[in-house]
Amino acid sequence: MRLHRRHAWDLSPTEAIALQNDLRAEVVADRPLDLSGLRLVAGVDVSVRNDVSQAAVVIATFPDFRVVETALARQPTPFPYVPGLLSFREGPVLEEAFGQLATEPDLFLFDGNGIAHPRRIGIASHMGLWLNRPTIGCAKTRLTGRHAPVPPEKGAWEPLVDKGEVIGAALRTRAGTNPVFISPGHLCDLAGAVELVLRCSLRFRLPEPIRLAHNAAGALERGPDLFDTI
Repeated sequence: MRLHRRHAWDLSPTEAIALQNDLRAEVVADRPLDLSGLRLVAGVDVSVRNDVSQAAVVIATFPDFRVVETALARQPTPFPYVPGLLSFREGPVLEEAFGQLATEPDLFLFDGNGIAHPRRIGIASHMGLWLNRPTIGCAKTRLTGRHAPVPPEKGAWEPLVDKGEVIGAALRTRAGTNPVFISPGHLCDLAGAVELVLRCSLRFRLPEPIRLAHNAAGALERGPDLFDTI
């Protein structure tokens, strides 16, 4: 898959923050998402273990989630853990994984944030500029913003608000479990992001494309002998 490479990754945290402030103006987070046209959705996940970053991108059919392609990559982790700078920690290994894809999905669903970020450019927004495809962030924990209590039933959600701006949604994808935090990444809007995540949430808290990527990244941890069986 062709990427629109925007910059090098070997930046200091101060330089990374300055770059985020420059790139944020390019993020489009209000474009209506046409769910009727979606055929292929990719889940994206990165795990870090013993200072090694392991990325998985799994492309599946929508809405039945049959796996079409899996791309895996492993690299030394190049960047320290700094809240708000996840894309500089995970971006290099994701670039390698994205570059392996022979199939171009219609949309990417990230385990991480989109514009629900202090500078409105989380990993789903940042990598969306490289992918030039609609991207959505689905984070397990809240990075920034506040929300009202979310009703307990599946599908209930409350706006996530930061400094008077709606930046995402706290969404209940399964009754009785903690909400996930949904935000547009790039080339989509909040309403479409919430609806897409709900349609991808079958029986579990995490949407199916991210679950598939998480499982693939876990198999990568267990060694290269499993690559062909994922």
